[in-house]
Amino acid sequence: MLDLKFVRQNPDVVREALVNKGVTVDLDRILALDVERRQILNEVEQLKAKRNEVSKQVGALKKQGQDASAVIAEMGDIGERIKALDERVREVEEELQALMYTLPNIPSPEAPVGRDENDNVEVAQWGAPRAFAFAPKPHWEVGVGLDGLDFERAAKVTGSRFTFVKGGIARLSRALVSYFLNVHIDNGYREVLPPVIINTASYYGSGQFPKFREDVFSLAGTDYHLASTAEVPLINMHRDEILDAGQLPLKYVGYSGSFRSEAGSAGRDTRGLIRQHYFEKVEMIQFTRPEESAEALEAITTSAEAILQALELPYHKLLMCTGDMGFGQYKKFDLEVWMPSYGRYVEISSCSNMSDFQARRANIRYRAESGKLEFVHTLNGSGLAVGRTLAAILENYQNEDGTVTVPAVLRPYTGRDVIRD
Repeated sequence: MLDLKFVRQNPDVVREALVNKGVTVDLDRILALDVERRQILNEVEQLKAKRNEVSKQVGALKKQGQDASAVIAEMGDIGERIKALDERVREVEEELQALMYTLPNIPSPEAPVGRDENDNVEVAQWGAPRAFAFAPKPHWEVGVGLDGLDFERAAKVTGSRFTFVKGGIARLSRALVSYFLNVHIDNGYREVLPPVIINTASYYGSGQFPKFREDVFSLAGTDYHLASTAEVPLINMHRDEILDAGQLPLKYVGYSGSFRSEAGSAGRDTRGLIRQHYFEKVEMIQFTRPEESAEALEAITTSAEAILQALELPYHKLLMCTGDMGFGQYKKFDLEVWMPSYGRYVEISSCSNMSDFQARRANIRYRAESGKLEFVHTLNGSGLAVGRTLAAILENYQNEDGTVTVPAVLRPYTGRDVIRD
C-alpha cells in the first residue's frame, strides 16, 4: 500500500505509475475523499471544542441560578452534528481504504517503461541450449512414456491441470525440494514449513487481495483461502509486529503447495506441468532495512541463478518492464529456463523487491537508530518452482531411448544416475 501522504503530495508521480503499470484507479476520487476526510475531522475538532465551551457555560448559568435550557439545547445540536459527521467520516475512510488497496506500487526508476513481456530487457544469459541428435519430446510425453506423469487419472480424480507424479519422476521431484532447501539454508535462510490455508487479512497484507482474488481458491463459508504461494504466509508471519532491528535482515525459505485458479490463462502453456492448478514451490523471503533491499534483491536472484547453474539448465535473466512486473513490485527480475520442445525460455523464478508496499499493508515495522518506527522492505524470490524445474530437467536431460539422465548434483538425493521408470 502507498502512503496516503505520499499520494496527496505526489499525485503526478502516482498517475504516471498507474499509466506505466497499466492499472486504472480513480485517483481523483481518492484525492477528493482525502480532502473531505480532513475537512470533516477539522470540523469535528472545532465542534468538540465548542461543545466544551458551551458545557462550561451550562455550569456557570446553573451556579447563578439562571435558565440553561437554551445552552443545553445548543449542546444537543452540536452532539447530533458530531454524530452525523462521525458516521460520514467512517463511510469516507471505508471507501478511501478500499481505493487505496487498488493503487499499485510505484516502480523503480530502473524498471524499463513498457506495456508487456515484449518490453522486458534481457540482462544476462547462461548456458547454451543442448544440441540433440534426435527430435526432443515435450516433457509431458517424456513423463507419460516413463509412467511417471499421469494426467488422465488425475483428471478423473480431480479435473484438468492436475497430475499424478509417480516412480522415478516423483523421486526426482522430492530430490529437487530437498536440494533447493539445503542450498538456501546454507546461504543463511531459516527453513519454515508454512500453513497453506490463509485468511483474508493475510492476502490483503501481502498485496494479492483485492487485485488477484479471482486467482485464489477459497473455502466456502469460511474466511479461509488456499495459499497461492508461500510468500503470503511467510510475509504475514510478522504482520502487526515491530521487528528487532538487530536481527535484520530476516531471511526465511519456505516450501509449500501452491493453489491457483489461473483465471484467464486458457490456451497458455496449459499442457504438462507449466501451468497447473496445484504446484509446489520453494520461496525465499527477506525483511530488510530500506537501504539494504537493493542488495538483497541481487542476492536473492543470484541464489536462484546458482541453482539453475548447478543443474546445468540454460536460462536467461530479465529485468521486468513496468507493465509486466506485477501490482506490488518495485523492481523485479524473472529467470526463464530453456525448454527444447517450446523452442523458447519459460519462467521458472520471479525475484522481487516490494519496497515498503507489503509492510505498510501488513504493518511490519522496526525501530531505526533514530528511535523512529520505520516500515521494513520485503523481498521474495522463487528458489525454484518445483514442477517447472522438473519439466525443464525432463526436456533438457532426456535421452533417445526415453530415459532421463539425473543432473549430477541431484544424484546423492535420488540414488540413481538415470530415470528408467
